[in-house]
Amino acid sequence: MDLATLLGLIIGFGFVMMAIALGGSFAAFIDTPSILIVIGGTFAITTVCFTVPEIIQAQKVMLRALLFQLASAQDEAKRLLDIAQKARANGLLSIQNDIGNLKDAFLRRSFTLAVDGTNPEMIDAYMRSITYSMVDRHNRGAAVLKKSAEIAPAMGLIGTLVGLVQMLGNLNEPDKIGPAMAVALLTTLYGAILANMVFMPLAAKLERNSQAEQRLHRLYHTAVMSVVRQENPRQLEVMLNAVLPPAERVKVFD
Repeated sequence: MDLATLLGLIIGFGFVMMAIALGGSFAAFIDTPSILIVIGGTFAITTVCFTVPEIIQAQKVMLRALLFQLASAQDEAKRLLDIAQKARANGLLSIQNDIGNLKDAFLRRSFTLAVDGTNPEMIDAYMRSITYSMVDRHNRGAAVLKKSAEIAPAMGLIGTLVGLVQMLGNLNEPDKIGPAMAVALLTTLYGAILANMVFMPLAAKLERNSQAEQRLHRLYHTAVMSVVRQENPRQLEVMLNAVLPPAERVKVFD
């Protein structure tokens, strides 16, 4: 569980709800027509911009932002150096048990190809292709959220105009002015909340998570190709540290 995302959403909405409760009735901020215009309209118009499978995938991506777990890049670098040392000393076949214990499927498959004697160029092409596909998938998910963040305030504005038209059309009926005014104001509120407290933060978190995964994939790619070429693990340490940020660089060799 990504506690930063979960706590951020809970605390953010908590403050908004607290302010509403302190200022008056919470029920006054719930309006069905406004919800239909903003939430339903945002979902519908976002679907126009993308395909149905992309919209479905975006829902999974939003959940992934809450449940995101990624291995420590520093710990993975040390693990990769241990495997590289073993392969250098005893040959590729000696790391088969280590490969079976790897949790990351991408790294496990890549090392398996190396142990099976696959051409280095093919391994390189495979790893690059998987990484590019991952980045493209993440970008499409973030694009859906960003587009939703653009559409939500616009739907709020549309709802505001609808409410104002209803209000002006019923000036001779005072009992209808209140509900129409509620639609006008609450749609703007709902649109702003969805855009700035849900869609944009989740899109930013997905981009951040994607960058972290890309860095991990670069570590894996560098290590696997080094092992395949039987390079000195000391050289691999230098290359891995070039990928890692300064605070997370490893020092296995003196």
